Amino acid sequence: MSLSDPIGDMIARIKNAQQRNQRKVELPSSKFKIKIVDVLKGEGFIIDYKVSEDQKKPNLLINLKYHSGNPVINTIERVSKPGRRIFSRAESLPKINNGLGIAIVSTPKGVMSDVDARKQKVGGEIICKVF
Repeated sequence: MSLSDPIGDMIARIKNAQQRNQRKVELPSSKFKIKIVDVLKGEGFIIDYKVSEDQKKPNLLINLKYHSGNPVINTIERVSKPGRRIFSRAESLPKINNGLGIAIVSTPKGVMSDVDARKQKVGGEIICKVF
């Protein structure tokens, strides 16, 4: 089965797993998804992730993070979609909940959070918002 929006599928799987209070979520892996999950780990939204290559197709296993029984990721939303791409300059990158959340941005220097993109003064495509 071919997905038209694999990043949107990843975000939906994370949301659904956290609503069911599951500790882990497994999904098909790609280099771009690994970079996004690496940013989530660096910002403290997930515990860890690993890529399992047991079968023909590699899978990404994400360990979700909870604090006092509540998910650390309160909301995660796709911003730039296949039908409508959203780009932003470094100066006009959005601040998510007054700096409490992050926006994950795909830049020419790689996938990074909005804070890192502002520091490096580089803009790009806003992939998703996490709070």
